[in-house]
Amino acid sequence: MSRPPEANVSNIGVIRNDCDFADAGSSTENRVRMHTSCIIIVDSRALDRECLAKGLMANDASIKVFSFGTIEEWQQAVDLHDRASAILLSLGSRTGGDASVEAEIGGLAATFKEIPIIAIGDLDNLSHIMKVLEYGARSYIPTSVGLDVAIEAIRLARAGGTFVPASSLVAIHKRIAAETTAPAPTLNTLFTARQAAVVDALRRGKANKIIAYELNLCESTVKVHIRNIMKKLKAKNRTEVAFKINDLFPHGVIGTYP
Repeated sequence: MSRPPEANVSNIGVIRNDCDFADAGSSTENRVRMHTSCIIIVDSRALDRECLAKGLMANDASIKVFSFGTIEEWQQAVDLHDRASAILLSLGSRTGGDASVEAEIGGLAATFKEIPIIAIGDLDNLSHIMKVLEYGARSYIPTSVGLDVAIEAIRLARAGGTFVPASSLVAIHKRIAAETTAPAPTLNTLFTARQAAVVDALRRGKANKIIAYELNLCESTVKVHIRNIMKKLKAKNRTEVAFKINDLFPHGVIGTYP
């Protein structure tokens, strides 16, 4: 009795009806056709994108995911364009100042205007995240957060919201607090000690001779100080100096001078 011909393993394909994940490396015939909206992952690192896709689906059965190694591969998958409800773009360790980051996010945002772009990156500093959002990303998810947080962030972006990590909000709060509690400017931070004394006298409407007498200076020296003060304040005359000083110090002049 003759043996049956050996199967050609390269021609064998397995299609699971319960599998909603497909990588760009698999053939179109082997992809499971989506009947609901899906999430797109664009990441050049195969292991990272596959782990993220399977992790998303394992934590939420309603999430359908397709992953691609490049933006070009995703752009060619025209049959999925009208189904995508979010595009997750991996930035890796690239910064917001990287020209490729601006080009990729800006290009996706311009081409797929109705689909929220969610950037995923290794960095979580405020300046980096702000640039990413300025380029057109709807949300930013740092790789330091857990999967549960990432899922909620994606859900928020799909619903029209914007997600940024809490650490960035804390940084914003600290910056605002620092600005509001910053020490008030003083004459000494703007002028030399002698110039500060002359400025205070000008603000009080004193004449040059009086200023010279009170500060034990020559009147010509007082005039030199006034010219330098006018240059610093970009004032045209002594009267404008007085007005600008009052604008700078609405609650009164603060400073120490001889």
